[in-house]
Formats: sequence, structure tokens, C-alpha cells
Amino acid sequence: MTEPVKGPASYFPSIEKKYGRPVTEWKALIRSSPLTKHMELVTWLKTEHGLGHGHANALVAHTLAENSR
Repeated sequence: MTEPVKGPASYFPSIEKKYGRPVTEWKALIRSSPLTKHMELVTWLKTEHGLGHGHANALVAHTLAENSR
């Protein structure tokens, strides 16, 4: 039996369904942004791309965590 997905990644299926773009595309967009701070990126996704706060926060948190590895 597989463990349920936890943390920011648990939002990914609903993000893809609601906004019609794969998570890999959102992550590439975040990485290509000149912004680097977590809340700047969250605000940018909300205002420029219409994401809700929780979805934007999950994408940014997961992407920045991957980048710091």
C-alpha cells in the first residue's frame, strides 16, 4: 500500500485540474521568474496567473525546496 501524498505536493492534482496546466509547467514558470522570495512569487502567481493562495503557496514551497537541494 502506498502512503498518501502529503505537504505541498498534495495540492498538485487539484492545481492541474483547476488551472489546466501541468505542475512541471508551473514550476518552470516559477524558476524563470526574476523574483526569488517566497511571498513575492506567491503574490505574482496570484495576481498575474489567477491562482488561489493555497495553490500558489504549495507550488512555490515545493519548487524552492527542490532548488535548494
